[in-house]
Amino acid sequence: MTSSYRLGIDIGGTFSDFAVVDGADGAVRVGKVLTSAHAPEESVMRGIDDLSAGIPGLLGRTCEVIHATTLVTNTILERKGAKTGLLTTEGFRDILELAREVRYDIYDMFIRLPEPMVPRRLRLGVPERVLADGTVLVPLDEAAVRQAAAVFRDEGVGAVAVSFLHSYRNGAHERRAAEILRETLPGVTLSLSHEVHPEPKEYERTSTTVLDAYVKAVAEGYLERLADGLAGRGYRERLFIMLSNGGTATVETAKQVPVQIVESGPAAGVEAAACFGRLAGIDSLLSFDMGGTTAKLCIIENGRAARTRTYEVDRAHRFKSGSGLPAAVPVYDLLEIGAGGGSIARVDDLGLIQVGPDSAGSAPGPACYGLGGAAPTVTDADLVLGYLNPDYFLGGRMALDRAAAERAVEEHLASKTGLTVLEAAAGVHEIVNENMAAAAQVYAAEKGKAPSELAMVAFGGAGPVHAAGLARKLGCPRLVIPPHSGVMSSLGLLAAPVAFERSRAVRRILKAMDLAAVEAGFRELETEVRELMPDGAAPIVRRSVDLRYSGQDYPLEIEVAGPCGTPSTKRDWEARFEALYRSLYGKVDDDNPVELASIRVHVSQPPPAFEIARPPAEADAPPKAWREVHVPAGSGMERAPVYERAALRIGQEIAGPAVIEERESTTVIGPGDRLRVDPLGCLVVDLVIRRPAAADSGAGEVPVSATFARR
Repeated sequence: MTSSYRLGIDIGGTFSDFAVVDGADGAVRVGKVLTSAHAPEESVMRGIDDLSAGIPGLLGRTCEVIHATTLVTNTILERKGAKTGLLTTEGFRDILELAREVRYDIYDMFIRLPEPMVPRRLRLGVPERVLADGTVLVPLDEAAVRQAAAVFRDEGVGAVAVSFLHSYRNGAHERRAAEILRETLPGVTLSLSHEVHPEPKEYERTSTTVLDAYVKAVAEGYLERLADGLAGRGYRERLFIMLSNGGTATVETAKQVPVQIVESGPAAGVEAAACFGRLAGIDSLLSFDMGGTTAKLCIIENGRAARTRTYEVDRAHRFKSGSGLPAAVPVYDLLEIGAGGGSIARVDDLGLIQVGPDSAGSAPGPACYGLGGAAPTVTDADLVLGYLNPDYFLGGRMALDRAAAERAVEEHLASKTGLTVLEAAAGVHEIVNENMAAAAQVYAAEKGKAPSELAMVAFGGAGPVHAAGLARKLGCPRLVIPPHSGVMSSLGLLAAPVAFERSRAVRRILKAMDLAAVEAGFRELETEVRELMPDGAAPIVRRSVDLRYSGQDYPLEIEVAGPCGTPSTKRDWEARFEALYRSLYGKVDDDNPVELASIRVHVSQPPPAFEIARPPAEADAPPKAWREVHVPAGSGMERAPVYERAALRIGQEIAGPAVIEERESTTVIGPGDRLRVDPLGCLVVDLVIRRPAAADSGAGEVPVSATFARR
């Protein structure tokens, strides 16, 4: 049989999503199963078995499997990684606790700081010293390394992170230490900082290397079990893993530096939103991905999302930068909020309803799942409000218990606040939307963007249920719900190219920079990255430089073209840096020279062809049912039409309030909203934005068509 199928698998905190695209005709088949937190690979096999029932011999006919997982993040959050030791330069063993020597909240007298992954007794220093220019001041004391190895062996350490001072300039000492550790500690996994993160900033580099070592054995074991399980079901091709920067890598490469997949799941969602934004011709959009555990938002412009290298994991305070452990890997610059379908609602000490950030997850799950959960969740509230069909959840494969949801809301919320069950459920829905809107407004303001200029692309199991309410609060005038929105992250995996990135520290004043040396550095990085690429089409190479004013700590990344040896190169780089600096901070520093901090190379294959079948209907679909749903602007429940999404015709228009159901998600639109099905099969909703009326105007609603135009 011809291998024409491509399979995307995204494991989330509550559900694992699957998407299979037939390369021959673009037909899409999707699936969703509850995640097995203790053994995620079991969820993968269960989902594949379900799909194989409709596609006999699926894996034998599949040419590519791409996978995204929350395994690395969960291993860190749950502290279930290997017992890890740290080998560092003598005198620097406490860098994990000294960190940046900054309090993330200067007014909190009881501030909680992140607990280091390695206890002090397992942080050992050895005599050695490399200077910032890469020259050796103190040779490596190999006897001290052997003594440290003996301590690690006696302590039962399973992984060792090696992070020596300035090893990003010269990694010889780390490589020699690794040779000794492999001789004396066979079977112990190693992570070297000059391989994991070859850039300055000792705390960030050390923290990232420690995280990599901590999760390496867990990640390797999981990926090997996953690969074996796929092979046992007939898969004979290479397995690819989504990286945090939106590219994909072979499973072998992912196992070498597993910290680079710490944000692979959210990255898949961003890739999907960017793909559909490009296909729909929307230049500026806000990606909104709401699943069972978290909601993720990301601004995407011109088909690309910004990336950052200041990601933190396991924050002591979820919404405060500096309260977590830095993982200095390139990730999408997105906002992650503890708001999902499984977010638990409760009444606080002031008698107010609070939602999240903790989640019921897949076990025990929301009360309506009937799996032992008793606390009310966002999903329970949405069911009580009539937004969800208890007999059509996951296409009818999983029945929801409305009575259990009502009991949970009554017992834990309504009885404690004096509200009716309906009012309490509406409060939960409104509060979670308000929480997301408040965080999103700050996020957009930090990026210098107004939500009123952005279309929202919404997906995830819970995203389309809440998207219209959230978009209205933000002032986003248009909402786009792509096909198969409930599992869109798994579709995003199929739109992502194989890609890798490498960087090298430079730290030289730009005007005094030897451009020939910079060009040589670019070429060396390109050679390194090309070796990681699988055979295939000619790769796309992008170069960038990190520039900053001398004395500053955080640079700005500027994409540049090569070669970089022309007389105008330095002037061009400096002008572009100053333009970006001025746009971000309002002024430039004419008295301070510009410094080249580092160079970067990003190599990718061309994006894979991504075509999915369009809705086949030739006539407008009538409502399949009518249901009582809650209308926030009204007086309670209102009878609204319910449509089957698969039956909708391209070009069909629907006036709100209405509910559009599909197997993996449900879209809810309010009174006055106008929905149409575009040529891609997306649900495009023009929203009525309710704003305070002007003194000389009787209008309290602003029609979207007057405020938004596709660019």
